Amino acid sequence: MKKYFFIEDISPLYEDVQSAEIFRDSKFFVDCIPKFFAEEIINKYENEKSKNNFDLKKFVGENFILPAETSTGYESASKPITQHLEDLWEVLKREPVEIGGTLIPLPHSYIVPGGRFREIYYWDSYFTMLGLQVSKHVDIIQNMVDNFAYLINEIGFIPNGNRTYYLGRSQPPFFSLMVNILAEEKGEKIFLQYRSALEKEYNFWMDGSEKLNEKENAFRRVVKLPDGNILNRFWDDNATPRPEAFTEDIHIAKKSKNNSAVTYTHIRAAAESGWDFSSRWFADGHNMETIYTTDLIPVDLNCLMLNLETILLKIYSLVADELLIQSFQIKIINRKKAIQDYCWDEKNGFYFDYNHINKSICNAYTLAATYPLFFNISESVQAEKVGAVIKEKFLYNGGLITTINNSGQQWDAPNGWAPLQWMTYKGLQNYALTELANQIKTNSTTNCEKVYNETGKMMEKYNVMDTQTNAGGGEYPNQDGFGWTNGVYLKMKSIV
Repeated sequence: MKKYFFIEDISPLYEDVQSAEIFRDSKFFVDCIPKFFAEEIINKYENEKSKNNFDLKKFVGENFILPAETSTGYESASKPITQHLEDLWEVLKREPVEIGGTLIPLPHSYIVPGGRFREIYYWDSYFTMLGLQVSKHVDIIQNMVDNFAYLINEIGFIPNGNRTYYLGRSQPPFFSLMVNILAEEKGEKIFLQYRSALEKEYNFWMDGSEKLNEKENAFRRVVKLPDGNILNRFWDDNATPRPEAFTEDIHIAKKSKNNSAVTYTHIRAAAESGWDFSSRWFADGHNMETIYTTDLIPVDLNCLMLNLETILLKIYSLVADELLIQSFQIKIINRKKAIQDYCWDEKNGFYFDYNHINKSICNAYTLAATYPLFFNISESVQAEKVGAVIKEKFLYNGGLITTINNSGQQWDAPNGWAPLQWMTYKGLQNYALTELANQIKTNSTTNCEKVYNETGKMMEKYNVMDTQTNAGGGEYPNQDGFGWTNGVYLKMKSIV
């Protein structure tokens, strides 16, 4: 017997429901919980669907438990914003219960983002933890780190979220930063406690690197570059439409000039990036049917991998393992050099993704360029140049836009997102670019306060170019809640 329920277990009902678009949100049905065994539901469906009076939506209602309404239903503009956020931790907290359906049960309590996002999300959780740390909820941070370690040990990696339809991909590898937050609270012994989980995460992202050669230079998430260095890319092991965006993906694949399977791989890889979706991943810079995510070496991903290697080096230093110390010192030197060689553009004074297929640097300006500053990879003169571009092209009254391109996708202008406000703010602070950093902090937090005073809610994303207009774009409406916005806001306000 399979341990988990997969939405594909109820094919062709699953595809028929998604294709019929009987629910406004494609994620809604895949979050339903079957009332009966999959085989029983499929047998009933095959017997009943040909009847003249067959009602597909009614059939779903009879055989599945539908998810609760997506809104948190929690608003409190009458409270000070910091009190609202403290109270929200309990609203967004989920206990470890066996709910069923596509949800993968976790052993400890955790914080969900809010809205349609009813499960834990990987990279969201780091930014949520920043706020939990300010609120002194170390117990919840501990629980969430333990949940991610559980997923690594149970599944082999941390999936996008704890749903079976996310098991083809991960998200940006922030686990080492989460462990670091816990170590700040509990001491260096924490690094040793999570050594095995960190090593397994590293091995997941580096899987196949030993097989690469000049002829076969890419496999899953690793790419061997002309100079012999290995960098990472985003990937997904499934070349099919995402269950939670089934009709949307089919629509894009039909418009694309690529083979459908290739298009689905690029779409899913972009979902692994967390930037789903952005013109950053589009070959023409505007249209999603030109998506080419796996062709790119993302600068932010490789900075995260460098940090993971640095944390592992710290662990090996703590246990005095000389062979691993030497190995990871070399890995860190090589990756740092490769990031600078392939992603830095001296002419424009900015970091960009690198296209390993046509062997050229990309020209899409994105806030991924601030990751080398966050992780102290840049030289001071590089940081100053990046800061100048940020000030000129990205900074607006409501904070920072994600890219300078307005494509209608949610990870593009005019939208700003809490995680990137934080990464940029902290990165600039690392290089004493304090005035610009503080301006970003002021603009971003003021925008959050304005929207909160008007709505009683914290949002997933914000329109930072026109603070009188709500954020939009993408596959679904703007969500409220909202985990990482709450976390980043509290963290920024705690810094004097």
